[in-house]
Amino acid sequence: MGSENIITAIDIGSSKIRTVIGTFPEEWSREFNVLWVGVTTSHAIRKWNILDMEEFKSNLDTSLEEAEKMAGEQISGAYLSLNSSSLEVISSKGIIAVSGEEITSDDVDRVLDMARNGVDLPNREILKVIPEYFVVDLEEGVKNPVGMSARKLEVVAHIFSMNRNILGNIRKAVGDVGIEIYDVIPNLLASPEGVLTKRQKELGVVCIDIGASTTGITIYEEWVLKFSSIIPIGGDSVTNDIALWVRTSIDVAEKLKLDYATLRAWEEEPLLDTQISLSEINPGEEESVSSEYLWKIATARYEEILHFVRDELRRVGRDGMLPEWAILVGGGSKANGLIDIAKEILRLPVFIGIPVEKDSLTETSISDPVFASVIGNMVFANKYSVGNIPFSLNIKGMFESIVKVFKKILP
Repeated sequence: MGSENIITAIDIGSSKIRTVIGTFPEEWSREFNVLWVGVTTSHAIRKWNILDMEEFKSNLDTSLEEAEKMAGEQISGAYLSLNSSSLEVISSKGIIAVSGEEITSDDVDRVLDMARNGVDLPNREILKVIPEYFVVDLEEGVKNPVGMSARKLEVVAHIFSMNRNILGNIRKAVGDVGIEIYDVIPNLLASPEGVLTKRQKELGVVCIDIGASTTGITIYEEWVLKFSSIIPIGGDSVTNDIALWVRTSIDVAEKLKLDYATLRAWEEEPLLDTQISLSEINPGEEESVSSEYLWKIATARYEEILHFVRDELRRVGRDGMLPEWAILVGGGSKANGLIDIAKEILRLPVFIGIPVEKDSLTETSISDPVFASVIGNMVFANKYSVGNIPFSLNIKGMFESIVKVFKKILP
């Protein structure tokens, strides 16, 4: 793993752990080659609490071993991405007097530090501080203030934080299997990096990551992060509803959700009602379920998720107002018929976001919305780091990386 362009990314979800090793032809590039992939089930996390540390470490180790066998080398360090209901994003402002005639990176360091220190987050760890815009004297909307003349500098920034205890347990487990964590990247930031284009980020887009236990919402406009939040409900809620109302096991309910349930708007003409024998899924089951009954259960829960998303868009004045659509990613985005009901509820064009690699050197294709977060993790790491050397969580180091990104994406 000595090449400076090789990056290992691990995405920890409540249903799957995915490890991807990829290489980039150059720094800052969005083109990448996937070299090795390891995927395993994650049974030891519920509601983002580790229920069984040893099982969690075993699941993590299995995912790493799969990638290592394909690579022929041992992974020693990686970038970690995750979603959690304990993730929180708040907006914070910082303001300073400029010490010299022109704004320097040290001034930006200080104002971001003021934004970071201006929030009270007991028992939480700050993962990222992402500036939305700067105010230079009275000029708002500045993306890169370095070199401008001013007496006063302000910033509006998004602070991403997570429960310290939950994060500490995950860090301990990853460390116990022999992996150094270079950085922790929230899926709220990682997933959009895996699927969104520069044009979409410029004109206005929302990325909706429907995971097993959470749904992440991230809005970009004019190349910058405008809003991000997380809803503590996801695809597992659909599975649980089916298991409850059909009176079957979680495994059978998951199979019914993925292979038999088709979401439909309530006013649509119903499909021909058929009986689905559960014995086709599990020979031990004797009951059957109506296809109409199944779609009603699944549709009700997915509509609830989408109404929560719409409420968040309305809260920031973006309800039906994003020209570059809503992009769905995550395992929950693969539900049959989801696009149609999402278009109706969100009042936006809706598409499934799929990561696309330059050249695949592995039999496992990552052209699937479930890989958005781990691929975005890798892309994010390539933007903000040099090879496998982690970028500093120091505010100054973070800003210097962001300035480089601005220089790449601004016209």
